[in-house]
Formats: sequence, C-alpha cells, structure tokens
Amino acid sequence: MRFVEKKLIKTALMSGVAAVAMAGLMGIPAALAAPVGDVPFGVYDPDGDFDSDGAVTIEHLFLPWEDVYLPSLNTADAYAKERGRALLVTLEPWTWSRSERNTAQFLRNGIFSGEYDANMHAVCQVLATLESPVTLRFMHEMDDDNGQFIWAGWDHDDYIAAYQRMIDLCRADAPNITVMWSPLGDEGMQDYYPGDDYTDLVGVSVFGLQAWDQAKHDHDRTFDEIFAPRYELAASFGKPVVVAELGYVGKAPYVQNWDDTVRVDKVEYPSLVGVVYFNYPEVYPWPEGFGMPDWRVKNQILD
Repeated sequence: MRFVEKKLIKTALMSGVAAVAMAGLMGIPAALAAPVGDVPFGVYDPDGDFDSDGAVTIEHLFLPWEDVYLPSLNTADAYAKERGRALLVTLEPWTWSRSERNTAQFLRNGIFSGEYDANMHAVCQVLATLESPVTLRFMHEMDDDNGQFIWAGWDHDDYIAAYQRMIDLCRADAPNITVMWSPLGDEGMQDYYPGDDYTDLVGVSVFGLQAWDQAKHDHDRTFDEIFAPRYELAASFGKPVVVAELGYVGKAPYVQNWDDTVRVDKVEYPSLVGVVYFNYPEVYPWPEGFGMPDWRVKNQILD
C-alpha cells in the first residue's frame, strides 16, 4: 500500500496518555517516553532509549549505499517487527567514510551513467524481502545547500532526473515500498519536487535549538512557528506529510513546550500523519559556532 491514511494509522496506536502510562509500568523513565499526543510517532534511536516504548510505531534508520552492511536491514526488520513498527529507511547516496567520499559532480555523473545502479539494486533487493512495512527516503534535504550533503543544491532538473532514475530502479526490485520525498522544507523546496508518481509522502525536518533562537530570532521559537510554513509548502502537493526529522534542545520550559506540541493533532495540519524524532547527536556542525547539538531526549534539557 503506497498511501498511508491518517485514520488507519490512528486505529493502530495507543492514545498518548495510555502510552505514557504503559511506559511507566514497563519501567521506562518518563523523559524517554514519547511525547503525549495522537499523531503517530517514530524515532531514529541508535541508543535504544525507546526500545520498549509502545507509543513508537515508526523505526527510522539511516543507511549509506556504499560500504554498507546489508544484513543490518534484516536485523532492523526483525527489531521493528517484534515491536509492531514500520520501517523508515533513509538511504544516503555516498559512503559514511569521509576520507572516501566523492564529489557532487562524481555522484551526479555516476547516477546518470549507471555506475551506481548496482548500489541501488543491492539495497532495494533486500528491502523487498523485509516483512515490516517499508518507506524509502532517498536523497533527503536536497534543498539545504549548507555543504553537508553532496546531493544538495544541484540544478533542479538534474536532481529530479537523478531521483526519478533511482526510484524507478528501486521500485523494479521492491514494488511495494512507500516513497518519501523529503526536503528540508524552506521556500524553494518546490523546485525539487519529482512529481506525484515519485512521491507517496512528503517529509520535512524541524529542529529547535534554543540558543540559536535567542541569538538569531530574539525569542524562543515554538514547534508551530517553524513547522507551519514548512507544512504549508509540503501539503501543497496533496500528499500526506511527515516530520521526518525532529529534534529540540534547551532549558526545561523550552523543551516542555515542544513536548506538549509536537504530537498534537491540530486542524491546521490535516495532512500530518507522523513525526519522527532524531534521538542522536547532530552529525554536522550548525553554522556560526553553534556546534553539534545533542538531540537525545536524555540530554536535551540544558542547565
């Protein structure tokens, strides 16, 4: 099934209050339980902090397509299946070894020449065998040209052609996957839209760093302040919307405000079908000396 209906997802979830109560019964620290609310909740959780949290219905993992250990997908599938979670697989078209990374031009030429066809086939052939529902998120945040990703900031037509080519290859191997197109979410993202046939879900990223808010905006920004304009752009394509990466760090009142908001089912966001927390330290420095925030829920409240 390609399209995920909001009402169908909700029937498979506990209410937020019941989930928190269950977390307490299972001995999970309250700070590590999913925020209260009705919007489906997922996590990227390498430390296993949400291992036993029954409110989590989406297991997020990141995977490079070079130097990759493909059996890790089977391990993730077993983990997700045991917990009744669907898989969100973010596939990054490079290696995680910085010393071996290619350039944007090399990647672009390699995709169009077919040099990377084998990489895509290898991953997607495994995706086809997984028993959990699988969503593929490929070449994400292409609209954020901050230097982090070699597939970001391309000519729009080049990006769209490369994305479509790789999705076609993957669907040939794994026709039942759901495909998430996932920009950062700012104005200009629409120029990278690959078309309705290549987008089942639209994902955006939302991060709240209190120190950044104070320095750059002179106030503490709320989840809604950042998300609302991104939601408006994402929802304009007529597809279900997911916050594919979510994180927030600051003093206790700041974090509490976000906790109380991120899973609230609001009439303003009728197409929102899920939020996925990035429960890991930042892997790329924020600009202007703001470092690499630790988004993990056990460290997100600062003194």
